[in-house]
Amino acid sequence: MSLIDVSDLSFAYGGGCDYIFRDVSFQLDTDWRLGFTGRNGRGKTTFLKLLMGEYDYQGTISASVEFEYFPYPVPDPDADTADVLAAVCPDAAAWRLRRELGLLAVDEGVLYRSFSTLSNGERTKALLAAMFLRENAFLLIDEPTNHLDMRGRALVSQYLSRKKGYILVSHDRAFLDGCVDHILSINRAGIEVCRGDFSTWWENKRRQDDFELAENNKLKKEIKRLKATAREKADWSDRVEATKIGNGPCDRGAIGHKAARMMKRSKAIETRRERAVEEKAKLLKNIETAEALKLTQLAYHSPRLLYLKDVSVDYGHGPICPPVSFTLERGDRVALLGPNGAGKSSILKLICGENIPYTGVFEAGSGLTVSYVPQDTADLAGSLRDYAEGYGIDVSLFLTILRKLDFDRAQLEKDMADLSAGQKKKVLLARSLCQQAHLLVWDEPLNYIDVLSRMQIEQLLLRAAPTLLFVEHDRAFCEKIATKTVEI
Repeated sequence: MSLIDVSDLSFAYGGGCDYIFRDVSFQLDTDWRLGFTGRNGRGKTTFLKLLMGEYDYQGTISASVEFEYFPYPVPDPDADTADVLAAVCPDAAAWRLRRELGLLAVDEGVLYRSFSTLSNGERTKALLAAMFLRENAFLLIDEPTNHLDMRGRALVSQYLSRKKGYILVSHDRAFLDGCVDHILSINRAGIEVCRGDFSTWWENKRRQDDFELAENNKLKKEIKRLKATAREKADWSDRVEATKIGNGPCDRGAIGHKAARMMKRSKAIETRRERAVEEKAKLLKNIETAEALKLTQLAYHSPRLLYLKDVSVDYGHGPICPPVSFTLERGDRVALLGPNGAGKSSILKLICGENIPYTGVFEAGSGLTVSYVPQDTADLAGSLRDYAEGYGIDVSLFLTILRKLDFDRAQLEKDMADLSAGQKKKVLLARSLCQQAHLLVWDEPLNYIDVLSRMQIEQLLLRAAPTLLFVEHDRAFCEKIATKTVEI
């Protein structure tokens, strides 16, 4: 056991004044299993790269361990997987690597295949297995779940629960609850470390937020009352003092004493008000706002929107998935579930009108308008305003939704290519929410999306109850949102 000590850390890109971190200090135990959470664009990946020494910063970071970043860069993906993993952990015995792969349900046969032929999920698990064999390594694991199906996430979460010494960036609540014992969170006012899993941290945060909101309201009322009382006492003192002049014979000393005493009370009340203002200023610094989103979906003229009977996608080398059959009716929220590579995305693209070869019966309702959110965000570039105008959607509404999803005004002016992965996904979702459509078709919409935004989207879907077909591996989201599931 040793400590990672972060002291007075400050960092801004390009040495500017727009600080990502400012005077941040905390300590981490190298035996902890840390879940790292925070809203998109707050600097989670930046902090990991600071630990790796990739950027210059102010302050100090001291540690007796070597930091290793995941995803690990593979210089030659066409090499055999065994050679790739041997380069990752050159001192590890072959039997140890096979044991780690077995714990992740990865067949030994992958070792004799080119690394480039492995699925994204297989690559994730193989590299994690190898990296945990490195001596004196503290792993910085950046969003591994984005390439894992639901079963893969459960396996990796269980695997990580047996390890120690890592920081794990993830927004999957069930995944974090299954493997971490501390939470490192980037809040509005800095970074905090809390003991427990994600659900424990979230409940404590919710209670703290509720307490601060109640205290804030109480202090607002107290400040208002004290201000009025102080003004009343001061005015009374002034009136009493004025009676010393022009009212004939009187005890001016007594009057002056009474006025001074009342003014002293006024100043004491003003001091209490200032203390209340100071106390109020300490509150609400870490309150995360999450305004309700809105969605208005076009009404479809028929109860049934889609009908699939024994549909299989076939690109000419045989079906890539077993036959799929389901009916989607108005108001359904259907989760299409299955492992990576089972053909879920191809089914969605077929429904969206792409020229996908298939067998079986597929019927889409006449005049059906679909709003599609793909997995990939790589093509996003240019201004947000131009993007919205290109899709013919209301620019003001589009930007308002992004603001509610925690975009600040500076981010609204950025080139989309410079946004974080989570912010890019929010752009796709905001565009979909603005489009006039009968059906939403979303392919892994939550990839890279922060937890608070996931909760906003959940609340919207439960409240607006749109017709929705989606693929998603976040178990908590599927359990809350889906009215029907289709397993491939």
